[in-house]
Amino acid sequence: MDDMKIIGFCCNWCSYGGADNAGTCRMQYPPNIRIIRVMCSGRINPDMIFKALHEGADGVFVGGCHIGDCHYNSGNYKWRRRARLIRFILDELGIDQRRFKYEWVSASEGSKFQILMKEFNEELKKLKKESLDTNSEIIET
Repeated sequence: MDDMKIIGFCCNWCSYGGADNAGTCRMQYPPNIRIIRVMCSGRINPDMIFKALHEGADGVFVGGCHIGDCHYNSGNYKWRRRARLIRFILDELGIDQRRFKYEWVSASEGSKFQILMKEFNEELKKLKKESLDTNSEIIET
């Protein structure tokens, strides 16, 4: 379970700053998250989420500016609409929605970023364990 992979797409102006804030303040969060800085959450294409999951990510996190605080005015509104669509598609594909998380994190919220990453990592560990338990039950019967 230590080989978990989390891909994090973080907005340059806010959530990437929150991740950086957590790091500079020495707030510990799981080292298995790989952060990809994007200029705006509104620039994230749903294909990016599906590709990350398809290529082996256990979970995908997207962090954007708080609603109303987007550097590009409405990027986070666009992202919120896309995120709802992604959840629907994940359901249709039979992929557990808990593997996908998005949240609004400002540059000053390093502790919020830290807590989100710890919680997401724990949730993914539980999911992986559930999946392993289910698969072993199928094999045993």
